Amino acid sequence: MRELSQQTDPQEMVKLYRDRMGTYLPVEAYVALSRRGLDRPGYKVTRSSKWEADFDPWQNQDKLPVYESGLLMDLIMEGEAAYLTEVDIPEDDPAHEYLAGMSIIIAVPSYDNGQALNMFVMGLNDPDLFNPTELPDAVWRTNLFGRATNMLVLKRERDRAYEQVDAELKVVADIQRSLLPKDLPEIPGLDLAAYYQTSARAGGDYYDVFPLEDGKWGFLIADVCGHGAPAAVLMAIMHALAHTYPGTITQPSELLAYVNERLAAHYTSDGNFITAFYAIYDPSALTLTYASAGHNPPRLKRCSDGSMFVLDEAQSIPLGILDDVQYVQATMQLVRGDQVILYTDGITEAFNHEDDIFGTERLDEVLADCGIDAHALIESVLESVEAFTEGRPADDDRTLLVLKAR
Repeated sequence: MRELSQQTDPQEMVKLYRDRMGTYLPVEAYVALSRRGLDRPGYKVTRSSKWEADFDPWQNQDKLPVYESGLLMDLIMEGEAAYLTEVDIPEDDPAHEYLAGMSIIIAVPSYDNGQALNMFVMGLNDPDLFNPTELPDAVWRTNLFGRATNMLVLKRERDRAYEQVDAELKVVADIQRSLLPKDLPEIPGLDLAAYYQTSARAGGDYYDVFPLEDGKWGFLIADVCGHGAPAAVLMAIMHALAHTYPGTITQPSELLAYVNERLAAHYTSDGNFITAFYAIYDPSALTLTYASAGHNPPRLKRCSDGSMFVLDEAQSIPLGILDDVQYVQATMQLVRGDQVILYTDGITEAFNHEDDIFGTERLDEVLADCGIDAHALIESVLESVEAFTEGRPADDDRTLLVLKAR
């Protein structure tokens, strides 16, 4: 049992069990049967003393012989333990290939959900090798071992499935990251920095920067409800919608209304939605005109006088809930030294081990440092979040976009 408990491969565990049991019951021939995945009266042979000892039936399902008649069919279809004596197997019976010459046949069923889906059949010529009164113990041992083996098989299948899903999610994550800006543009009067990190392989956060007419720039940050691949797919859809807006974007409310209408009509009928914040920066007027679809209001630290503002004067419902929404907008006059931070709730709702959240107050404390550039400001936010969470893995995607007026 100590050795069996160390096994991770079902084939190796079967070999170990067979070798150890062989010293206890030296059978002269054996055959293992299964009727999993077959209609009655079909059954397949999964192991045999006539085969090479290292044959792995789980890896060679297509090579297993299938039969529909004979003594072995009768035994596994009956589904009961059996001790047969003076057995004479005809040459045209499939059992002849595996048990020919054996005068004693012992059949031990292995049950799954009440059905004998597997069976181990042994052949002997010496009646003293096995006492029929030990048959119930043989059934008990075989079923316990079958359960243990099946758990390893399921674990191996699960691990392979996880590996496949993880590989697919990695591809999704790579595609998703390719949709984000590869490099932030040089914008007159602004120092820019961004950070993007999913809590899993793929996520639902999104940010983007759009060059507009007359030297203006658009800044978008969004958060799809949910996590993983479904959120990543909806994020990609939003990216496509934002980049296929017909004509020229002149007002933030226009882009949100356009994306919302199409999301609600085609993509979010199952209850999904997206929060988003879109702002247009005018470097000539030093203004930030914005509209919000249920997103966390960005924070603005005015370094010239130490005041703090929350960009929450243009709040509307998230995208994808109703198809006809008129989004409002507001304008914020910037002054040199202002630093604006756009973020998703993975930042402010980061949990520590006591299930407390990071919150906006701690974010504002970091923003109070006016002597650093946009990149360093993001680093300070991340360091503060990491110190607060004390290494607890992120429960949600985390995205930051910092605009610092110069």
